[in-house]
Amino acid sequence: MAAASSEWERTIGSILSEAGYATSIYGKWHIGAEDGRFPTDHGFDEWYGRLRTYDECMWLTDPHYVPERDGFSHMHEGVKGKGAWPLKDEQLTMETKKTCDLEYQKRAIKFMEKSVKADKPFYCYFNHSLMHFPMSPRDEFVGKSTNGDWGDCLLMLDHDFGVLLDKLDELGVADNTIVVMCGDNGAEDHLAGRGTGGFFDGSYFSSAEGGIRTPLLIRWPNRIPAGIESNEMVHVTDMFTTLLSMTGCKAPADRLIDGVDQSPFFLGKQETSNRESCIVWLKDELHAVKWKDFKINFKRQQHFHDPELALGFARITHLKEDPKERDAVNQRYVRWWVMQHAQRIIRDFEESAKKEELIPPGAALDFVPKQHAKA
Repeated sequence: MAAASSEWERTIGSILSEAGYATSIYGKWHIGAEDGRFPTDHGFDEWYGRLRTYDECMWLTDPHYVPERDGFSHMHEGVKGKGAWPLKDEQLTMETKKTCDLEYQKRAIKFMEKSVKADKPFYCYFNHSLMHFPMSPRDEFVGKSTNGDWGDCLLMLDHDFGVLLDKLDELGVADNTIVVMCGDNGAEDHLAGRGTGGFFDGSYFSSAEGGIRTPLLIRWPNRIPAGIESNEMVHVTDMFTTLLSMTGCKAPADRLIDGVDQSPFFLGKQETSNRESCIVWLKDELHAVKWKDFKINFKRQQHFHDPELALGFARITHLKEDPKERDAVNQRYVRWWVMQHAQRIIRDFEESAKKEELIPPGAALDFVPKQHAKA
């Protein structure tokens, strides 16, 4: 088990559930595949989706694959208090991959309708299958773009997101609903589903900027100013803290929290993010430190299947000057002064790990950091 959730960890689902929210998740769950680690064990009322990764849908087309010998890949369903289970009549196939978002959509709409009818606030984590390869557009989208299956799938993703927004309008709750749309990693590297990081280089499963930087859209009518664009740094962990703050909840005070509250930034009360740095990890290897518009690399991997390279000297990149990270150092300024900030950020991380033990990959379900176990 490479990564899995322990009982000690809190999710936004568990905290909002305690605050009276109905909670649901539709789509992929990739942080635990056994009792105690399913989303319905961590605050979500219901779940329908799959474990692990969507490319398992291609197994059945492989002439060397024998399900009885090599294992099955099923869709799953879960209900809080009852656990989660594989749907034995729903093997993940190429056809399932193509149409599963319609089932996610149907269930999400039903969940929102039920919540609004009960006058209950809701949190719906809708994890669409796109743009994860293989690129399999539904029949009604085939040929609708000028960029093959990839473009057709992008149109499909846009359409499906629009269906959910239309439902919020129909239910009369759009003005009081926070909507977030974002990616969880950079563009695909495999040729059949290859996307683009724009003017940044790299793909997902890399530490290049194109592998870790994603777009994020957020809407809350009459609260979050519309039409604002920003290149300020917001880390994925910030969304946990920020969304809790926006809903009147607090992040747990009994542990260290990585995310910072970005609500003043999102709400237009300030032009700058509350974050100026983050550390870039690939697996459990520290690859880089980002500080303001600088990126300091100690290891380097630009694309998924590239080798991981340990660097003799750190590379210092100003991402606005060199977004593709081509030059090891700016020859005009050299900028070794930036290293002190990278080292400070690393020291802060190391000190935090002394205060609270890191949760290792594959930790037992009942794992608790030793500092809290003693308490």
